[in-house]
Amino acid sequence: MQEPLDRFVARLLELATVDDETGARRLPPERELGDALGMSRGALREQLSVLERLGFLRRTQGRGTYIDTPSYGFVRMYFTIAQSLGYITDPHVAEARVLVEEAVAEAAALKATPAQIDDLRCSLERMNAAEASGDIERAHEADADFHRRLLDVVDNPVLDLLREGLQRALNDDMRARREAVTRDGSGTEFDLSHDDIVAAIATGDPEGARIAMRRHFGITTTGITATGVTEPGVTTADVAEADVVAR
Repeated sequence: MQEPLDRFVARLLELATVDDETGARRLPPERELGDALGMSRGALREQLSVLERLGFLRRTQGRGTYIDTPSYGFVRMYFTIAQSLGYITDPHVAEARVLVEEAVAEAAALKATPAQIDDLRCSLERMNAAEASGDIERAHEADADFHRRLLDVVDNPVLDLLREGLQRALNDDMRARREAVTRDGSGTEFDLSHDDIVAAIATGDPEGARIAMRRHFGITTTGITATGVTEPGVTTADVAEADVVAR
């Protein structure tokens, strides 16, 4: 019976040596590793191959084999396949994005440095300029950059995995919202609502940042997802409630 992968990794970590300069964890040569683990070469290679496919193992010719931080490729593949099978749908993505973005804005208000706040404002300037010139693609790119920078402020590897795993779906959701506000003429309002988010972050107001983010998404609560399905994450009532609290 094959050893559970998490237990196998724990045993590998006990045998790995840490490079003082890079912090990389290098595994012993394969024969030595097999002897230490009491595994046949075939069984060892099979387990190592699984780790490599998952992005946790890196082989460098002439230097050795390393247990490494996972690549995002497998995470992306998981979410892509899950969407193809219908396990994750566009409304799920839209709802999750609202919930996560509110929490991210709240956390950013507690963590953002002056330099990071300036970077957020630069993204807003590019977004507003693009919207004013009617360049929807540039506005979308600046919008995406703004939300990426917010996640960078929070600097949480779990959120990074979610962002990278759902990259395509999140981009589709963001683009659908951008196209919707362009169609109904609320693009300027949509872009300016980012200013309230940054203002709350700049003053260190986590609750204000959360409310501002909710109001921002409330501008596109009329059924905006990549497939046109009503988004379950924020309702008109939620936005009205947020306005009352803000006052």
